[in-house]
Amino acid sequence: MEKQKDGILYIVATPIGNLEDITLRAIRILKEVDLIAAEDTRHTLKLLNHLEISKPMISYHRHNEEVKTDVLIEKLLEGQDIALVSDAGTPGICDPGEEIIKQCIEKDIKIIPIPGACAMVNALIASGISTKEFNFLGFLPLNKKTRKEKLEEIKNSTKTIILYEAPHKLKNTLSDLSSIVENRKMVLARELTKIHEEYIRGTIQEIIDKAEGLKGELVLIIEGNEKINKKDGFEKLSLEEHYKLYENQGFEKKEIIKKIAKDRGLSKNEVYQNFI
Repeated sequence: MEKQKDGILYIVATPIGNLEDITLRAIRILKEVDLIAAEDTRHTLKLLNHLEISKPMISYHRHNEEVKTDVLIEKLLEGQDIALVSDAGTPGICDPGEEIIKQCIEKDIKIIPIPGACAMVNALIASGISTKEFNFLGFLPLNKKTRKEKLEEIKNSTKTIILYEAPHKLKNTLSDLSSIVENRKMVLARELTKIHEEYIRGTIQEIIDKAEGLKGELVLIIEGNEKINKKDGFEKLSLEEHYKLYENQGFEKKEIIKKIAKDRGLSKNEVYQNFI
């Protein structure tokens, strides 16, 4: 007897604000699937009502992800097609989705992304800050140690940095950033695609002065540290900081030592002795 065909998991991007920002393909998929797995079913119902779509839904969010992943995998193996949506934007980007995608890959269940809105991309392209290379760090960790490590990464990165932040945490985040960002350019983008869409541009202090009482979804775009691109900038770093800079960029130890030696005009052996 031939094995029943598995269902397909569609990762469907939905609007981040303006309901017109949904693709024709996304609408078709939402109409055709057997089930919609939604971060907040009440929120997604508003979108479905707007699109005049009626479909069964199941709640799938951070707090039930582990349990509901098993339920969804079972339904996919039964042959049901499922659309995964978050409250806004692309699932899996600081939203639920990563766990079920991993499980689908392990079980050879087909995954199809349905492209659409993503807040970080739209904030970046409208920021006026370099788009050539960038690091997306999501939300800064709350844990003091890991938060400090991320702040050091921002300090030493020559790439544009993108962060998400909630309004009630913005003041603390800007305060933490103030000592490391100094005079680098920043943009705070908020309420993207909505009526009160706004871009606040300036230095960290100018952003702090204008950011009091802001509401809505927030994206921070931070200019890369241009000083580190210059030799005298490297000399201001300790060897450990210099090493961490390249480690954060994904280089292996051997390549890092080679790059540090070139940056500082040292022999590779001199650098190597510090990291034995």
